[in-house]
Amino acid sequence: MALTLELLASRLGCEFDGDADCLISGVATLEDAAVGELSFLASSKYRARLAATKASAVIVAERDRDACPVNALIARDPYLTYARATQLLYPDEYHAGGVHPDAVIDDAAQIDVTAWVDAHCVIGPGVIVGARAQIGAGCVLERDVVIGRESRLMSNVTIHGRVRLGERCVIQPGAVIGSDGFGYANERGKWVKIPQVGGVTLGDDVEVGANTTIDRGALSDTIVANGVKLDNQIQIAHNVHIGEHTAIAGCTGIAGSTHIGKHCAIGGHVGIVGHLSIADGVQISAKTFVSQSIHEAGFYSSGAPLEPNARWRKNFVRMKQLDEMARRIKTLEKMVRKLSNDV
Repeated sequence: MALTLELLASRLGCEFDGDADCLISGVATLEDAAVGELSFLASSKYRARLAATKASAVIVAERDRDACPVNALIARDPYLTYARATQLLYPDEYHAGGVHPDAVIDDAAQIDVTAWVDAHCVIGPGVIVGARAQIGAGCVLERDVVIGRESRLMSNVTIHGRVRLGERCVIQPGAVIGSDGFGYANERGKWVKIPQVGGVTLGDDVEVGANTTIDRGALSDTIVANGVKLDNQIQIAHNVHIGEHTAIAGCTGIAGSTHIGKHCAIGGHVGIVGHLSIADGVQISAKTFVSQSIHEAGFYSSGAPLEPNARWRKNFVRMKQLDEMARRIKTLEKMVRKLSNDV
């Protein structure tokens, strides 16, 4: 889609400097942008790249307005404005309502006339697909699934029974929602399966990345609240609760019955053990192992950063000696106190 600079500024709520009729049809980096493309400057330290850009327009903060050699959109937050401009220039493509002839739809399913169901989908009894929802090729929706209006399932998504998606959700290819929770009882060394009879509830505006899995609850539902963003290849176990507008990066694993608060940011490859509570506003850096509840907002980390292997091996040996070293230090402290008292 191509928009004039003036129209783009109006829709983004920005001021602009330059040619009102300049047509913008795409976005690119400052280095790679060409005529007709929009770029952005999020940090003044990249001003040198701004000076050489061939973009038709650049989104800049007020402080960088005078340094911009081309048309400019002036924004409080150039990066956020770039995100919104990209949405305008690359709108989602919606199929008109209908069902592909190769889809298999149970007679007891309810598909809104404005929704689209693509080829080779299988939709079971009791399924409800809301207005303007888009069900991509090869998706499977089992019994009693509810898909909210304008939600989009990309290809090969599997939604098991008793799952409810809110409005405007986006589910990327290969995601599995409502898979069987991992629950067993031990009987004299043998594992006895506990049927997982709960479901999964996703709020509005939730995004689920490719090949991410969300297990259904054991009794009550697993909950993913409004605005949550999940990256690719995340494992969310049964009865987890994720609060509104929390974002979680790829390859993170969350064990069962953990409660994560609102507005949290969890890095990639984080491991969270089960039955914990994490407060609102918590940030957790990548590769952190969370083994206890976090009761206050803040930035948390664990693990050792990268270092040369020889140094790491030496430090690892020292770590194994910490307990013995602590005992020796206590002994030396007692000796020092005794000597001080004797003096």
